[in-house]
Amino acid sequence: MDIWPLYLFHDRAQTINAAISLRAHCTLTPRSDHGVGLVSEDTGERVTAAGPDDLQLERLPLVARLVRHFGARGVDVTTRSESPVGAGIGGSSAMTVAVTAALAAWTSHPIAGEDLLTLAMNIEAQVLKVPAGVQDYRPALYGGVSAVELGVSGVHRVEIAVDPAELSRRLVVAYTGASRNSGINNWDVMKARIDGDPSVTAAFDAIRDAAGGVRRGLQAGDWPGVARHLCDEWTARKRLAPGVTTPQLDALLVRARDAGALAGKVCGAGGGGCLLTLVPPERQSAVAAALTAGGAAVLPVTIEHEGLRLVRS
Repeated sequence: MDIWPLYLFHDRAQTINAAISLRAHCTLTPRSDHGVGLVSEDTGERVTAAGPDDLQLERLPLVARLVRHFGARGVDVTTRSESPVGAGIGGSSAMTVAVTAALAAWTSHPIAGEDLLTLAMNIEAQVLKVPAGVQDYRPALYGGVSAVELGVSGVHRVEIAVDPAELSRRLVVAYTGASRNSGINNWDVMKARIDGDPSVTAAFDAIRDAAGGVRRGLQAGDWPGVARHLCDEWTARKRLAPGVTTPQLDALLVRARDAGALAGKVCGAGGGGCLLTLVPPERQSAVAAALTAGGAAVLPVTIEHEGLRLVRS
């Protein structure tokens, strides 16, 4: 829904986003020469080059492209993500925002706000080699809970006043252990919608309507209403493409419901990654235990009110 021009085909399109406490970290350290070093603590990969233009874009491509864009030199760029790889919860987008902001500050490049988000999105699209959506970057930059409104006048973020503690105690987020490629489902679905597939078009309408219902439920503190519309979203999302759900996801969601979850859905386009469940607070531990017993890894997350942090030492 958040990929241009899909949202232009559905009036009143929006997505509802919440920033969670799994951060992406980027640390810049000066070097004694004019070279560039890239270090991924998640993969153990290290890259060095005489300067930004000498970086090969095949290795650590996201960071390499950003270093080349900003012309950064005399610096080691070290990254670390608290999100599992391919989790479908915007971890790569959060990392892109972190690296973009850090390099902009390092090179005294005046970029912030929506301009920073546009650059981050465009760089990630170059790496993915498919169109990138607009929604994942905004929680990373701003934090909190928000509606991202999508229309002919552009993309607008509207903060939703939700008590972070109240929402946190109603969520269980679990990693299935199956990584997903954020481009594959999105690209197939995008082509089907542009080609006018009626079932895909109807599913997008239903997802749009469900997002509006979730927003109203959050604003009113109507948790049963939020759950009902989350269920509607998942029902509609599964109609987008055969690979959105898997037997593993289905089995985990059955376990969650049997333990007391009110609603559940996959995070991101689907096919693996993380699933989200909305639970009564008194059933949070039971649902987490049920998902763990089913082979998923429950992530210790809360709603993160603060977005991007820049620390200079």
